[in-house]
Amino acid sequence: MKKRCELSFALLLLSIPFWVVSQTPSSLDDLSATYAKSSFPMLRELLSLPNDAFYPAAIEKNVRWCEDAFGNRGFTSTRIATSTAPLLLAERKHTTAQQTVLVYLQLDGQPVDSTRWFQESPYIPTLKKPLPNGEWEAIPWEQIANYEDEWRVFARSASDAKGPVAMFLTALDAAAAQQIEPNYNLKVIMDFEEELGSPRLPQAVTDNAALLKADMLIIFDGPRHITNKPTLTFGARGIATITLTTYGPVVPQHSGHFGNYAPNPALRLSKLLASMKDDNGRVTIPGFYDGVTIDAATETILKAVPDNEAQIKERLQIKTADGVGQYYQEAIQYPSLNIRGMQSGWINEKVRTIIPGWARAEIDVRLVLETDPERLIGLIKDHVKAEGYHVLDSEPTKEERLAYDKIATFNYEISYQSFRTPFDSTVGVWLRRALTKAFGEAPVMIRMSGGSIPISPFVTTLNIPAVTVPTVNRDNNQHSPNENLRLGNYREGIKTMIAILVENL
Repeated sequence: MKKRCELSFALLLLSIPFWVVSQTPSSLDDLSATYAKSSFPMLRELLSLPNDAFYPAAIEKNVRWCEDAFGNRGFTSTRIATSTAPLLLAERKHTTAQQTVLVYLQLDGQPVDSTRWFQESPYIPTLKKPLPNGEWEAIPWEQIANYEDEWRVFARSASDAKGPVAMFLTALDAAAAQQIEPNYNLKVIMDFEEELGSPRLPQAVTDNAALLKADMLIIFDGPRHITNKPTLTFGARGIATITLTTYGPVVPQHSGHFGNYAPNPALRLSKLLASMKDDNGRVTIPGFYDGVTIDAATETILKAVPDNEAQIKERLQIKTADGVGQYYQEAIQYPSLNIRGMQSGWINEKVRTIIPGWARAEIDVRLVLETDPERLIGLIKDHVKAEGYHVLDSEPTKEERLAYDKIATFNYEISYQSFRTPFDSTVGVWLRRALTKAFGEAPVMIRMSGGSIPISPFVTTLNIPAVTVPTVNRDNNQHSPNENLRLGNYREGIKTMIAILVENL
């Protein structure tokens, strides 16, 4: 009887794929490398689809592509309607599952200025290799079959964030080929308006809470730590935006005729903005940083991140950082006030000798959990009033122009709040275990990223913890011309996602 049991057990072992039995980094490397190569046609096809959310017809093609891609992998899809582009939910249940993991993927991309891309089109993925002088040389796409890790694919959304979508689909294929079935159910929510701030996401989550119900959320988005080591990020700042406009003459005036007479709105705006910060870059508006403290335990977490301050400054080509924090990780724990753009009159080849009629600043305010967004916006608005401005929410009338010396319009939008998940949460422990097994060392653990991801409705409405698993190279030019994806990161991203699929909850 004993020999029969031993024989049955041996046969059972033989029926299990070898890789599942020996989950070593080297076996994962082989699997991810094999499937990375086989997936390059899919990556190319996905990146070839224009995905600017301002063009609904283009987005519809992306939605249909995702329906087909996930449908071919055993998922059922549901469109969650909004007033514009839908959200797409793909779901697949597994036989032994006790819990459900919700995965967030982004499919839309930033608008493009094709004139600033060094290739035919941002939507024609181009394979390039680095040259010794720091430039990039385009090479035939067919050479990707024998790619090197430092080669890159240049295309809009290569890193932000279609690259991770292709990685996840490829990891699903690799897992299926190895007969790996996760011990948790999968729900995948796909966002096609993230670059617009996902304006319809909060209501959609509220209206479909039962459909989206899950135990935890993984966000496959963003770049790894600057060391390019495996990374887990446990939070992100939220974001609000402000449009601030000051006024001069009702229409631009000849600077020779009215210089020294008509107030210049550009000068007024620059002084108003300068009054909000000191020379060290700290916001001077009283109460702006209230509620944020860095205690000893938090500082230990922040300093465990292997940042190299000199390297960061060299990359940015700055001598001195702003004085909000003593080091990078500390700085991003606070809310920020950033001038993201300004406009008044004309410059360069269109310059003319005029006093502008108005000046406008676009401002973003990064939010943290400890600060209430409405309160922060209120502090900024009150500061504008304290500087002597009559504040409106629309363009001033003739009567208002004649009645008030200084006028500003102030409009704002709170897109979404911050989120932060404890390191020792179930999802945090599980993901750390998966990545440690895959790479042979613990991942870099980041308390909160400085950027923003519009997933706080999932955290607050569904009441589930969330962790971001970034995979792409940090120097990817996301949101900018010549966005790219390092192929070594693509392969390791697939490796990361396979490791998560095989790791039991």
